[in-house]
Amino acid sequence: MNGIEARSRALNHVVTDFFGQVARAYDSRTLQRIVYRPPQDQVVTELRAAGSRRIADIGCGTGILTSRIERELHPEAIYGVDASEGMLERARKRSTGVRWLHGPAEQLPFEDGALDAVVTTSAFHFFDHSAALREFHRVLAPGGLVAIATAHPSGAAANAFQQLTRSPKFPAHAPSPQETRKLLERAGFEVADQRKVHRPPLPESLVPDVITVARRQ
Repeated sequence: MNGIEARSRALNHVVTDFFGQVARAYDSRTLQRIVYRPPQDQVVTELRAAGSRRIADIGCGTGILTSRIERELHPEAIYGVDASEGMLERARKRSTGVRWLHGPAEQLPFEDGALDAVVTTSAFHFFDHSAALREFHRVLAPGGLVAIATAHPSGAAANAFQQLTRSPKFPAHAPSPQETRKLLERAGFEVADQRKVHRPPLPESLVPDVITVARRQ
């Protein structure tokens, strides 16, 4: 096992254990409306515009976005992938039309070029970024869409967030928008758009999400 694989396994173990314990709280209506719904709205808009028919939601959690994509866009195939069985247990109760799959973002259970779109919201900071993006590129057909929405704090908030997410108990890292762009380009994607996710009336500094949209070259 190389260093990247060892780090990915250690990270996935901590993250999946944590989310297996908090899956029920994750579905809180207030938490979803304030924190998670705005970036999910952006992702649905991108998928609708692209006309994607084979879609995977990576780090799908309890499946709120995944089942919404199924319900609103009626794709040919929709998959929800998560490394936490606790999350997937709740997701499976949400929809029988979605294909729920257990696995990490760094080892996706799809054939090469099997998908038209890969999306992930509020989860990318938990992944091994380079390894996950290599997988996104592998499983997407040429021209396929990737949409990543994740927290991008700035200033003092960024320092506090990075200290939290790099602690031994929470070993994740939210890349800056510039880092996200570079990571995508190195993985073989062309970035089409990058913008802040607005949550009026909340100030952007409170939950500073950015969505990055790219295409597989």
